[in-house]
Amino acid sequence: MNYSLRELECFTAVADELSFTRAAQRLHLAQPPLSRHIRALEEKLGAALFDRSGRKVALTAAGAVFYEETRTVLPQLVRAGETTRRFVSGETERLRLGFVSAVLSPELVEVLRIFRERHPAVQLLMQDSPPAEQLAALRRGELDGGFIGLPPEARTAGIQFIPWRREPLAAFVPFGHPLAKRRQIDLRELAGEALVAVSSEAAPAFAAYLRAVCGKAGFRPRIVLESPRAQAVAVMVAAGTGIALLPASLARVVGEAAAVIPLQKAPRIEHVFARAAGSPSASMRSFTALLTA
Repeated sequence: MNYSLRELECFTAVADELSFTRAAQRLHLAQPPLSRHIRALEEKLGAALFDRSGRKVALTAAGAVFYEETRTVLPQLVRAGETTRRFVSGETERLRLGFVSAVLSPELVEVLRIFRERHPAVQLLMQDSPPAEQLAALRRGELDGGFIGLPPEARTAGIQFIPWRREPLAAFVPFGHPLAKRRQIDLRELAGEALVAVSSEAAPAFAAYLRAVCGKAGFRPRIVLESPRAQAVAVMVAAGTGIALLPASLARVVGEAAAVIPLQKAPRIEHVFARAAGSPSASMRSFTALLTA
């Protein structure tokens, strides 16, 4: 498919912001050319990517699929250029770190920024992948560490799990749903509701955690659709597919496209950083110390 990098940049910005105005501001581009790039991409794909019929911009089903398949392309290109630049500038060490979108919070971004300032000779290579893939890569020696979200239920030989952040679970509700105007939701009110969730294959610990939380509230979750990515699940909510239970920090993904409502007596999620057990490198020791300071 012969679509341009600029078209992909425009699509990704609108999909992230769910607003043509904010996307144009983010790209420092006037809105008419932004809209032209989106229309050109839709013509090439033969499908509408956004529903513009209401007050809110929303991804269509085709748009959600295209977003899931292409969302890593631009970060990979940026990472490739940055890796080359740092190699030329003489950086000799590197840490290969995995992460999931659910943990990419301002706190983590600040940790990465400070580490770069204090250790300019260490190259940070960031890879967005689901927890199960990160753990497999750690066992194969292809990653040095990973922000996997919740720790696995079973002990994992050869891997150490270091808690670094806690946050509440929240209900992500499509606009138009009767619960969308609530200030708080009792978890028991979600019994029988259509839910969208992160797949157990991609994030088994989080899937098990949700089953346990719902079971404690007296019901079994009725999951109608799954995705390997928490970010894609949030987009599904914005598209009206169902309600999701996700870390509250993912509110940044939906913006004003869905309601993010606190839960009464909200369960809290403990995020962990996974690394190979044993004797970590000096760079890894410095990074972990900064992460848990």
